[in-house]
Amino acid sequence: MVRLLVEGGARVLAEFLVRDLADELHLAVAPFFVADPAAPRLNIPSNPSGPDRHMTLAEVQRLEDVVLHRYLLGPGGPDHRFASWAVELSRLCPPSESAFSVGAVIVAEDGEVLSTGFSREQEEHDHAEEVALRKLGFRDPRLRRATIYSSLVPCGARASRPVTCVQHILAAQIPRVVFAWREPPLFTVGEGAEQLRAAGVAVIELPDLAARARAVNAHLEPRG
Repeated sequence: MVRLLVEGGARVLAEFLVRDLADELHLAVAPFFVADPAAPRLNIPSNPSGPDRHMTLAEVQRLEDVVLHRYLLGPGGPDHRFASWAVELSRLCPPSESAFSVGAVIVAEDGEVLSTGFSREQEEHDHAEEVALRKLGFRDPRLRRATIYSSLVPCGARASRPVTCVQHILAAQIPRVVFAWREPPLFTVGEGAEQLRAAGVAVIELPDLAARARAVNAHLEPRG
């Protein structure tokens, strides 16, 4: 994976944004004003009818007197952006030769990010979805209107633990699941998406993100 940090100035930042070359924007609000009318500013053509121009707020941090906003960018709107973030989280997984590397993001109905997780983040046999749920609390009432995003379809069968991710999601009453990649039959054949749909959960697959999620796990697939 290659990550590029672009710090500007204004002209360089505007070029990256206009050409849709950035997938995140970190915006810091400092406790003072710059009143010089000649100060550099972003010059981005407005496109009020373009839905992808509306950024998706992912995180807010306080750094002493500065507030840092982290926005997700890119085409496809919030679903694609949060699912892309889940794929990026999968890259943080400790390596394994017998389990997938997966990332997960739980987002409330109002767009607030409630929790994130990735495979083996806390314990050896952790799945990403159960880590995110454990951090938040499996019975948090906000889950009943939330969406869980995963780089891999939640497991419907599992060898390492008795409770599958599908069962965790159903127990938490999460009504909506978005995933990037269907699980290949390397370890189990769980049919997680079908199990969720049969239980009344809205399931959205984003196949255009599948290649990125699969690439993180390329070492697991048989070499032909």
